[in-house]
Amino acid sequence: MAKFVCQNCGYQSLKWLGRCPGCGEWGTLVEEISPPSRKKPSRAAPVFSLAEVKDEATARLKTGLAELDQVLGGGLVPGSLVLLGGAPGIGKSTLLLQLAQHLARNYGKVLYLSGEESLPQIKLRAERLGIKAANILLLAETDLSSALEAARAERPIFFLVDSIQTIFWPELSSAPGSVSQVRECTAKLLEFAKGEGIGVILVGHVTKEGLLAGPRVLEHLVDTVLYFEGDRGLSFRILRAVKNRFGSTNEIGVFEMTGAGLVPVSNPSSFFLSEGGPQAPGAVVCATLEGTRPLLVEVQALVVRTPFGTPRRTSVGFDPQRLAMLAAILEKKAGLSFYDQDIYLNVVGGLRLTEPGVDLAVVMALASSRLEKVLPPQTVIFGEVGLTGEVRPVTQAEARLKEAAKLGFEQACLPGKNLPNFLNKSPIKMIEVSNLEEALETLVL
Repeated sequence: MAKFVCQNCGYQSLKWLGRCPGCGEWGTLVEEISPPSRKKPSRAAPVFSLAEVKDEATARLKTGLAELDQVLGGGLVPGSLVLLGGAPGIGKSTLLLQLAQHLARNYGKVLYLSGEESLPQIKLRAERLGIKAANILLLAETDLSSALEAARAERPIFFLVDSIQTIFWPELSSAPGSVSQVRECTAKLLEFAKGEGIGVILVGHVTKEGLLAGPRVLEHLVDTVLYFEGDRGLSFRILRAVKNRFGSTNEIGVFEMTGAGLVPVSNPSSFFLSEGGPQAPGAVVCATLEGTRPLLVEVQALVVRTPFGTPRRTSVGFDPQRLAMLAAILEKKAGLSFYDQDIYLNVVGGLRLTEPGVDLAVVMALASSRLEKVLPPQTVIFGEVGLTGEVRPVTQAEARLKEAAKLGFEQACLPGKNLPNFLNKSPIKMIEVSNLEEALETLVL
C-alpha cells in the first residue's frame, strides 16, 4: 500500500499534501510503498511474575576512555543498542575507531560498517590515530541485510555502524536516510542486538537545530542516546547522555581533540579557566553543574554605549532572553541603566550554560563592566536570581565549593540559604548574599 511520509517529522498521510500538517513545512511528503505483510500464526507469549525474573548483574565492557565510561554508567553493555549523534566533523568516527581499538585488544573482534567512507579512507584515519588492531574488521556496505549476514558469520563483540542515514533495508523502496528506512533499519539492528547478544553502536546525523535527524521513534528504540557537542573551531568536545537505560543521564564527558585523536580531560574546570583567573572589569568565574559534575567557567561581559536607537543584547553560550531579563532585574533593583547600552556576553571556551545557578555570576559580570570595576580576585560566584532581586539557593553547593577550593580559589559568593548546610565544612571563605543589593555592595561597589 502506498502512503506519503514527511521526511522532516514522520507524519503519514494516505494522499499527497503540499504542506505537512505535522511540522508545517512545504514539499516534504514523499511517497513510500510498503511491502506486502506476511501474516504469521498467532501464539500466546510467555508471562512471568516479577518474583520469577532472575536478578542478573549486567557485565560491562570498559571502553578505554574514562570520560566515555562515566557517561555510559561504567562501560558498554553487551547486546545494547547505542545511538551517537553529533554535527559533521565533531569527531564521531574518530571516537568509534578509538573505541574499536580498545574493544578489539581486550575483548574480541569488532566489526566496523561504513556507509559513507571507503576502506582506504578508514585506513588513513586509523594510521593517523596510530590504530593497528588486527581484530578490527572493516566492511564498506550500504545494504543492511548483507551487513547483518556478515555480522552473524563473524560474531564480533560489537558492531559499529557509520551511519544509520546511509544504509537501507532492501525490501523498502524508499531512499536511504528517509524516515521509513531509518526506522526500519534501526528496528532490524535492535532485533539483531537483542537476539544475537552483540552490541551495536549507531552514528546518527543531526539537523540544523542540533537534533538527531529522522523520526523521534529512533531515540525510543535504542537503549542509549549520546550527543557529541562542541565547536569545530575549538579543541574541546562534550559527550552528553540524554537517554541511558543502563545508567544515569546526569553525566557528561569532556574530551580534547588532538592530532592523535580524542583525549579525555580529567579536570575540565582548569581547561575552561584562563591562567591566573580574570583580572579585568566584566570577567567573573562561576561554578556551574553539567550533569552531576561541577565546573568552573569564566563568564565575560562587555557593556558599551550603543550608537543606535535600540540597544543590542548578544550572548554566546547563554540564552539571550535570559540575559535581557537579568539586565532588566539589575536595572530595576540596583539602579544601573542599560536602556542606552549594548550588552555582549561570552562564555569562555565555547561551553553553553543553561543552569539557573549561573544567574548571579552573569549579573555581577554585567555590573562589573557597567561600573568599570574589577571583582575581588580568586572569587567564585553562583546563585539563581529571581525577578524580585532575591538570590535563591542552588543544588549541590558543596560540590561547587570543593571544586573551587581544589583550583585554589579563596572565597565564594553564594546564596545565604545554602549556608546552613555547610557550617564549619567549607574549605574556603563564604560570602553570604540574599539579594542583588547585598551582592553588589560586597563585590562591586
